[in-house]
Amino acid sequence: MTAIALITGTTVTGYLVVRADHSNVGAAFAAAALPGSRAMTVLEDAREQMIVRNTASHTMHIVGAPKLASTASATAATSASTGSATGSASGTGAAATVNVPPPNPGTAQSIAYNMMASFGFDPKTEFGCLNNIWTRESGWRYNAANASGAYGIPQALPGSKMASAGADWQTNPATQIRWGLGYIKSTYGSPCTAWAFWQAHGYY
Repeated sequence: MTAIALITGTTVTGYLVVRADHSNVGAAFAAAALPGSRAMTVLEDAREQMIVRNTASHTMHIVGAPKLASTASATAATSASTGSATGSASGTGAAATVNVPPPNPGTAQSIAYNMMASFGFDPKTEFGCLNNIWTRESGWRYNAANASGAYGIPQALPGSKMASAGADWQTNPATQIRWGLGYIKSTYGSPCTAWAFWQAHGYY
């Protein structure tokens, strides 16, 4: 900090304490050219601003850093139009698995979670990957349809492929999920390998 005296004639009319970086020196010299009472007002205003800035600089702290969007979320909007459930397993490696809690009972997600073990998938580590794919493909809607002919929760292309899992493939989420899990197992081996492929290509 530096103290600058404001001198009017032969009288010291006031002092302005400024930061060492001289950020308020201009205010002090501007005040020196004003009449006495006005000069003190300018000095007081500058002093108040300096106190506020100084206090703020000692109380501010970083609360967090923004997260960057993943490339998967950037391509999610176009996944339905690029084709679905028709790719071949040419991806490299599997996505990292993440433990997730069971979804709410009665939902399509819950049906899938409970069905995964029958296909040899550990739902605690693989459901997150499956959820990533089908949330982007269909939003878990059994009647999700695409102009390309893809249909249902797993977006089978054409949708009639799912008839191999049941005659009610158009309306029954469980039938669609059964077909979708079978497709993932035969084509990719696991949901997380399928998710790795999806991240690289925007479809699976």
